[in-house]
Amino acid sequence: MTRRLSCDDAGQAFPIYIMVVAGLLFLAFAYLAVGQAAANRNGAQTAADAAALAAAQDRRDQLAGAWVENLLDPTKWEAIFNGDGGALASSCPRAGQLATQNDAEVLACVPLGLLGYEVEVQTNKPVGDSIVPGTEGKYAKASATAVIESRCVFDLPVDDGGDGVLPQLTCDGRDWELDPEDPLELLPEPQELFDVHLAD
Repeated sequence: MTRRLSCDDAGQAFPIYIMVVAGLLFLAFAYLAVGQAAANRNGAQTAADAAALAAAQDRRDQLAGAWVENLLDPTKWEAIFNGDGGALASSCPRAGQLATQNDAEVLACVPLGLLGYEVEVQTNKPVGDSIVPGTEGKYAKASATAVIESRCVFDLPVDDGGDGVLPQLTCDGRDWELDPEDPLELLPEPQELFDVHLAD
């Protein structure tokens, strides 16, 4: 009698065991799908950050170039350090290049005034097949904003008396003595003139 009961118990437990194993497998596949989605999302955010920074850095380099071109006309410095470098090219193509390098494409690239860019990207690869319906056609999207800030200050004389002396430029505490006789001898690099970072 005891042996028969044991066999009956074992027979009843087997379906329960199958259900538990199936449930665990379902949870494992669900966690895998979540992990795939999170990895895609992280990839999209990386691409967005890189694209926004690339656009802002390209703008910074153009502003630095405009400053060098107008080095002997200090009356134009303030406008340049405020982001107005004249007829500058769009920096969004540079954002597209960095997005492509990170396996994504730019959906939107919007200048934020004169000193920043907001970029939205989408990954080129979907999340893929998983136990969660519809993920095979889902693409991760992310956006990022990068801003440019001047590192430099200077005092523009009211009247230089026509002596052609350039103002002393101070960038992050470093003084640059600019010589109008040989203005290109020693100039700060673009990254010394402007800071580029992601907005919080």
